[in-house]
Amino acid sequence: MNPYSNKGEVPEGKLRAYLYRVIFEAETRAGKAFDIVLIASILFSVAIVMLDSVAAFRKAHSDLLTTLEWVFTILFTFEYLLRLVVIKRPGQYAFSFFGVVDVLAVLPTYVSLVLPGGHYLLAIRALRLLRIFRVLKLAKYLREANELLDALRASRRKIAVFMFTVLTIVVICGSFMYVIEGGENGFTSIPRSVYWAVVTLTTVGYGDISPHTEFGQTVAAIIMILGYGIIAVPTGIVTAELTNPGYARRSGQTCTSCGNRSHPANAHFCHGCGDQMEHIEEG
Repeated sequence: MNPYSNKGEVPEGKLRAYLYRVIFEAETRAGKAFDIVLIASILFSVAIVMLDSVAAFRKAHSDLLTTLEWVFTILFTFEYLLRLVVIKRPGQYAFSFFGVVDVLAVLPTYVSLVLPGGHYLLAIRALRLLRIFRVLKLAKYLREANELLDALRASRRKIAVFMFTVLTIVVICGSFMYVIEGGENGFTSIPRSVYWAVVTLTTVGYGDISPHTEFGQTVAAIIMILGYGIIAVPTGIVTAELTNPGYARRSGQTCTSCGNRSHPANAHFCHGCGDQMEHIEEG
């Protein structure tokens, strides 16, 4: 039985449709097995990168580590290309979150051919472990993650205004401290003073630079108190979006055209590309 109810909205060809179901869905035995093998490969490849950073281990097993690194890179490259082939709109998937992560998972190895040490960035492959939510059928966690992402997306303008305000504050405060304290107290330039203002405003307080004059310490105290108030602002913005009565719950269904998994519950059309959603059942 064909698992797709509307042939016009799914990848054309039986083989392509089957590969799509195996790669992008975890409802069948083959699809679940594919994801489990993929996750195991990701874990193993990340472990290899970590071991390669240990000088003694790298010296003893350099050739083996290099070989395994290229084997996994070629494997993940083939998997990424296969995803682009079986999905209906490859361009849309390529620029999606997981599409970008898939590229970043293989790019460092190729970059290391011209930039020594670049392969250590392969640890970014750990991001691909986010697929485990689908494999273990933790749909409620995936829905909650989608809700949080949607809230952040809906709050982006407010957060942008907030970040611009914070940036303005640290530039002004940094400039003041440069004038007040001067180079003899460690505030040797406005950029360095702005760095101090950022560290102080965020309540991190490294202590590598500190004001010595009474006026400078007074300004620093004001910035510290201001920092506690500022921290709560973005939290309040996102919380307001999450508690919005009109906020729609999300499903974890995958679009067959672009691979988008963020859709309102019971959606009939994809939120990303507009194609009709398919409800896939076991055949």
